[in-house]
Amino acid sequence: MAQPPSTPQPPSAADEATEQQLLGLASTALRTRRLGEVEEIRVAVQWAVVHGEPRPAEDGERDPRRDPMVTPGGDGTPPVREHAIAELAFARQTHPATTRALIADGLDLHHRLPLTWAVVEAGDCEPWVARKVAVLCRALLSEQVGVVDSAVAKAIAGHAPSTVLEIARAKTIEADPDTHHAEQDRIRHERYVRLSRSDEHGYRHLIARITLGDAATIDAMLDRVADILATSPDHAMGADHNHDELRSLALGWLARPADLLQLLLAHTEPADDTEPVEDESEDPEDSRPAWAPDHLHTLLGHLAGMSTRQLASLRPKARLFVHITDDTLRKLLTRTGTGVARVEGIGPLDARQLAEVLGTTDLTITPVLDLQMRRRVDAYEHPEDIKDHAWTQTGGDCYPYSPRSATRDGVDYDHAQPYDDTGPPGQTGTHNCGPLRRSHHRTKTHSGITTRLVGPGRHLWHTPHGQALLVDHRGTTPLTTAQAQAMADAIDDGVELYWT
Repeated sequence: MAQPPSTPQPPSAADEATEQQLLGLASTALRTRRLGEVEEIRVAVQWAVVHGEPRPAEDGERDPRRDPMVTPGGDGTPPVREHAIAELAFARQTHPATTRALIADGLDLHHRLPLTWAVVEAGDCEPWVARKVAVLCRALLSEQVGVVDSAVAKAIAGHAPSTVLEIARAKTIEADPDTHHAEQDRIRHERYVRLSRSDEHGYRHLIARITLGDAATIDAMLDRVADILATSPDHAMGADHNHDELRSLALGWLARPADLLQLLLAHTEPADDTEPVEDESEDPEDSRPAWAPDHLHTLLGHLAGMSTRQLASLRPKARLFVHITDDTLRKLLTRTGTGVARVEGIGPLDARQLAEVLGTTDLTITPVLDLQMRRRVDAYEHPEDIKDHAWTQTGGDCYPYSPRSATRDGVDYDHAQPYDDTGPPGQTGTHNCGPLRRSHHRTKTHSGITTRLVGPGRHLWHTPHGQALLVDHRGTTPLTTAQAQAMADAIDDGVELYWT
């Protein structure tokens, strides 16, 4: 459809304002924004109040036990029906996790931090700071949190956010030092290593939480490898890079143990570490220096007995999904240009950077999918080729406002229209399949929210209160009831409708 002509915008008061008036407008806009956020919190809290009772058993065919009561906020806050959160999230055009956090913070401010909430309601401070305070002290019991509330309420209107949050942290420790120590112990078991999303140039951040000892050892090894690379005459090895770049290259070497060992051995000065043996009949193993542990001696034996192929197998194995057009592939093969490739889990990048992504790995290429295929099966389970087709066609989790950060192995493949054991054949296929994270799958199953496909990779959602949303390659688009009905009617006749 043609785009309707844009409505002329009325002139802004700032257009003709004096400097003094602009300062006044800035203060007014600040207060208006703060009070707008306060109203958002009030609405979220009231939604929790309206859905603060278990669903009656006679409510349609949905089992009330499948819509459990949850308590997003801290101790002393009321519960809310879990699957009621999703519909409010759709109205706010956010993911349910974002709306759940708003409800939790709002309930905490109302019930646990009333003094701080009074300052927020008056528009005298930033609501986001108060919400962070609510999160910081959520583990405290209701009788303990007053210490934090009193201190923060006095500071939040006049101090910088960082100061307010420092006060909140200190008072949280003061209110319950035993829990703080237990939390320190628990956090020791929450070590992790994660990768960020790719930036526009094809680079990612590696973020890790590790012990102090491991961190120091890795840091020292990165410096050692970086120093070796700096002395190499080969620019590809790193001779023309600064030290930070060399450390980044060194981290890549740590992932290739055989190559790293070769590099370290080639740049290690030989030394005579043998000690004289008093008795020639003495076992040579017994004469090893005290610093040479048994596992190093065993390792040398294993390495000496390994073939070249076995050493190459030390490289890690990975499965990579690359989306590239035939035109881009043709340009790369003929070296007549380039294009954009999209790598799942990384994002878009210059196709010439695929060599950097693939590195020195051994490649196994699998055939591309024919997205014109419309395969159907009679079984409830989705075959792997249908899963791959649905994933590629949809581009990720098809839940409204869901970030496209899920992996194809981290989703359920849901029948958009529920599978009927007594129904017709061919219910399972790309025409009725949508990838959903497990939590989204549960919400769809038990909340009364429904979906259907209205074209390849296009999912039309309806909520119990009449909201309609389309999820496709453009993201999530709210629709009117008439638009949604027209789209559903058209697909029954084999026609796809698009709204612009």
